[in-house]
Amino acid sequence: MSDDMTIGFQHKELANSRWAQMSLAEQMLNIGSEVSRANRWKAKGNMEQCHRAADRALELVSLTIDAQRGKHNLGEFTRMYEVLADYYYGENYYQTDSVKLQHSFDIFYHPK
Repeated sequence: MSDDMTIGFQHKELANSRWAQMSLAEQMLNIGSEVSRANRWKAKGNMEQCHRAADRALELVSLTIDAQRGKHNLGEFTRMYEVLADYYYGENYYQTDSVKLQHSFDIFYHPK
């Protein structure tokens, strides 16, 4: 992750419990927005902006893990973190791509 992550939360207002008040679907959609941004920047070859968005996505996954503790099995959330980190920073051990990643979050979108 970038140096920004070592400084503290980029989503400071969310870290102060507002995130925990959101539904799981809202949390996933917010993570998906950052994944979408990361994917767009990666496709344009701007890895600095890609990594900034990926850092924010990983931060939101961490907040989700904290918020969902005791409500859901955290294994899926920790695997989500691993897959995202591997795709944006690793060697893509899980062999995912931007379309698969985005679909994982888009399934939470239900227009009214």
